[in-house]
Order: sequence, then C-alpha cells, then structure tokens
Amino acid sequence: MLIHELTRDQCCEVLARSKLGRLACARLDQPYVVPIHFSFDAERNCVYAFSTLGQKVQWMRENPKVCLEIEEIEHKDSWTTVVAFGRYEEIHHASDESEARRRAEQMFKVRGEWWLPAAAQVPGREHHEVVVYRIQIDRLSGRRAARSPE
Repeated sequence: MLIHELTRDQCCEVLARSKLGRLACARLDQPYVVPIHFSFDAERNCVYAFSTLGQKVQWMRENPKVCLEIEEIEHKDSWTTVVAFGRYEEIHHASDESEARRRAEQMFKVRGEWWLPAAAQVPGREHHEVVVYRIQIDRLSGRRAARSPE
C-alpha cells in the first residue's frame, strides 16, 4: 500500500463531495467526537452545519478550536481521509449576520433531507433550540492510500 499526501485542492474536492463527517471538540482536556452532516462552501473556506443545543454546542462555545474528519473508504488498502482544522462560529439572527445565515440555509437545501439528523427529535429532550454554525477552516490535511502495484 502506498500513502500519498493530498494537496489543498484535492482536500477541497473531497469536502465538496462529502456530506457526513466526524466533528471533534474538546473541553477540560476531554475530547468529544460526533458525526455531523455539513455543507462545504469553497468560496468562503468554511463548512456550515446546525444542531440542537446540547453538549457539542456547549463545548464549542467554550473552546472554538475544532476539527472535522471526512473519510472515503473503498477497501482497507484504498481510502482517503481529510481533516479540516478550524474555528467554530455561531451564526445568529442578527442583521449583520443575515448574509451568512442566508448562505448557510442555501447550502443546506442543496442536499436532500438537509435537516437530518440535527433537527430530529431526541427522546427525553424537550429543548429544541436550533444553532446554525460554521467552521471557518484554518488548515487542511489529507491522505490517500492505494494498493501497491504488484
């Protein structure tokens, strides 16, 4: 198996065709990783997502440094991973953020069932405040593995 580093453009290509990733955040030296659906905005170098208020949002409010991992696995010897390192930023209903909110909503609607799983009901939870956010990408890292020629 050969492993190759991806260029920034190749990392962006993976982000553009992906809709599901794993978001990592940390609080008080404790990491937390959860799957999220997202929309990549190449023009603004960010990903948009939303969630109901919960642990992930609370932790990102306290420590906005996060990363998002995306993977494409064809076989144990043929895979691609990208990690986007960046900063969590909430997009509020304030007038100065209306363009960002409009852009996020526009990106969400491009994918089918864009509201899942973030807006799905969780048994036992009554609080359904929706938080729209973006991860402003600071750095991308990616690798691709391929079978070695015999």
